[in-house]
Amino acid sequence: METNKKAEIIATVDLITDVIEGNRRFAFVFGDCLKVLSQMPDESIDCVITSPPYWKMREYEVNENHYNTLIGVENDPKDYVDHLVEIFNHVKRVLKSDGSLWLNIGDKFFNKNLMGMPWRVALEMQDKGWVLRGDIIWDQMKGTQSAKDRMRDVYEHIFHFVKTRNYYFDGEAIKIKPTKNAVITDTKTISATGVSGVKYREYIINSDSLNEKEKENAINALDDVLNKVRNGELVDFRMTIRGQQRTYHSESTKVSGRAKELEDKGYFFIMMKSSGFLPSDIWRIVPEDKWRKDSHCAVFPEDLLFTPIKSTSRNDGIVLDPFSGTGSTVAAALKLGRRGIGIDLSENYIKVSENRIKSSSNGIYQLLF
Repeated sequence: METNKKAEIIATVDLITDVIEGNRRFAFVFGDCLKVLSQMPDESIDCVITSPPYWKMREYEVNENHYNTLIGVENDPKDYVDHLVEIFNHVKRVLKSDGSLWLNIGDKFFNKNLMGMPWRVALEMQDKGWVLRGDIIWDQMKGTQSAKDRMRDVYEHIFHFVKTRNYYFDGEAIKIKPTKNAVITDTKTISATGVSGVKYREYIINSDSLNEKEKENAINALDDVLNKVRNGELVDFRMTIRGQQRTYHSESTKVSGRAKELEDKGYFFIMMKSSGFLPSDIWRIVPEDKWRKDSHCAVFPEDLLFTPIKSTSRNDGIVLDPFSGTGSTVAAALKLGRRGIGIDLSENYIKVSENRIKSSSNGIYQLLF
C-alpha cells in the first residue's frame, strides 16, 4: 500500500512538472488539493480560478476514503472558512508574485438566516494577507425559488484576490469596444451619445464660480477634448464644471480626487477612449454548459472564465483550478493559449474532464504530447 502511495505521488509530481516545464499543455490530477498543492513548486502558477464546494449545498461523488477531506460538509461554518483559508494559503505559495486568484463562492440560508459565507471567507483571507481587488457580481439572469418569503437568488460573488499591489493585469485584452462612433462633419463634432460641447462652453462663459483664468483654461481644455474626438482618440466625454454639477462620490477634497481637481482647476473630464472601456463588476452570464448533463451539477460556464484568464495571465501562462470539477477552467485556459492544471477528489470528474478535452473540436488534445 505504501509503495502504491509513493508511486501516485511521483506520478502526480511528474504530471505537474511536465505542465510547468511546457512538456504538456494540461494535466488533471486526482487527489486532495492540499496534498497536491504541497508537491508544487513556489510561484509556479500565473492565475488561479476556482469555485470550491459550497457549505452544506451539495453532495459530491468521492471515494469514501477521501470523505474526511471534503470541503462543504462541516457542521460549523467557521470550520468551513478555516478549511478554505488553509487551502488558499497553499495557493498563495504556488501563485506567482504578480498572479491573481479568482474565487467564486455561493451563499447559504441556514435556519432562514443568510450566512454571508462569501464574505466570511473573503474577510478572513484579507486578514491572512490577501489583497482584495474586486467583488464581481455574477448575475445568472435566472433562478428558481422555493421560499415564499424572500426574493429570488440570481447572483453569486466572484472575488479577485492578488498577493501584492503590483500584479499583472492586461486591460487591453478585455476592453469592450464602443458600439457607436462620434459624428464628425465640417461644422460639428458630436460624441457617440450626442455631446457637442456647446452647453459646456456656455456654462464656462457664464460661470460665477470660475475666474477669468480658470475660464480660459477650461475653454482650452474643452477644445482639446473635442479635437481628440475629431481625431478618433475619444468617442465620448462628460465635463463637470465647478458650480454647475456635483462630483460623483463626494464634495470632500480629502476623500475625492475629483473634488480636489474641481477645487484646483474648476473642472474635470470623464472620457471614453476609442480603444474601448473595461468591463463593469456586474457580469450577466447564464450558467449553462453542456457538461452540466453529467453528474456534476455546479459547472462553470466557460464564458465566465475568459475575462479573468485574458486579463490576469500571459499567453502560455499556467492556470490552476484546485477544485476543477468537470474541467471548465482548464478547457477555457487551453482555448486561450494557456496551459492548465486541474485538481479534484473525484475520479469520475477527472475522467469527464479528460474526455472533455479529448472531444474538443479545435484539436486541443493533440497538444498534450
